[in-house]
Amino acid sequence: MEKVNEFLNAASEDAKLTPAHISLYMALVFCWQKSGHLHPVSVNRDEVMRLAKISGRTTYQKCIQELQAYGYIKYIPSFNHFLGSLVYFADTIGK
Repeated sequence: MEKVNEFLNAASEDAKLTPAHISLYMALVFCWQKSGHLHPVSVNRDEVMRLAKISGRTTYQKCIQELQAYGYIKYIPSFNHFLGSLVYFADTIGK
């Protein structure tokens, strides 16, 4: 819950973030919690899009790349559908 609170506090001050960014981040946190708090968490794009209520792959890609550019996550895409992409949260990068 601390991760969510910290993000929402930061997001409230960050004019660059849209509801899609916030929804995507919350979906990533949900996947992380479901994984047993693994660092990094392996995510499946289709599942995250469904959880975040994002219907377009372009929107998903734009938002996840922007979350990385803004320093909220580190995103390592996978081109293997079975492995999933890796996501580190900002407070876990380098740990």
